[in-house]
Amino acid sequence: MAAISAMMLPLASSLSTFTRGENTSSSLPISLPLSLSNFSSSSPKFRGIRIQCVRVGGVEIPNNKRVEFSLQHIHGVGRSRSRQILCDLGMENKITKDLSEDELIQLRDEVSKYMIEGDLKRFNRLAIERLKEIRCYRGIRHQMGLPCRGQRTKNNCRTLKGKKVAVAGKKKTK
Repeated sequence: MAAISAMMLPLASSLSTFTRGENTSSSLPISLPLSLSNFSSSSPKFRGIRIQCVRVGGVEIPNNKRVEFSLQHIHGVGRSRSRQILCDLGMENKITKDLSEDELIQLRDEVSKYMIEGDLKRFNRLAIERLKEIRCYRGIRHQMGLPCRGQRTKNNCRTLKGKKVAVAGKKKTK
């Protein structure tokens, strides 16, 4: 079993795998051939295991989309940031599964320079907690669950306020 995990390590570092609902330990063969003839160029397969996604920045990005749009699946990377990353690397915007291992390593290094995913979410959460702690206007609005950027609240802002609650009004008299 140690030989299997040693052979799968180069793939596991950059590619995520999954099976068709089977137990992954039982679907792997006991001995792995050294030739790569079992792998197809478009979508690598090995006895029911299909490589679907590439892992960049701790997130699995889709294999079948162009790099510019695949990078947008990472929290904190939008359209302009993904274009900036490609320009900084001087990389062609090709389909993610066509990237070589060297290009993937360069892409991971470039993405890791930015604040993304957990770090970004933690930064934003701490900023909001600080506003609540110092009891400024924005912090109070966050505590009350109301919009903090000056929107009107008479008619709209249902997202923050929640569902309408019926209030008993005046009864009609004859």
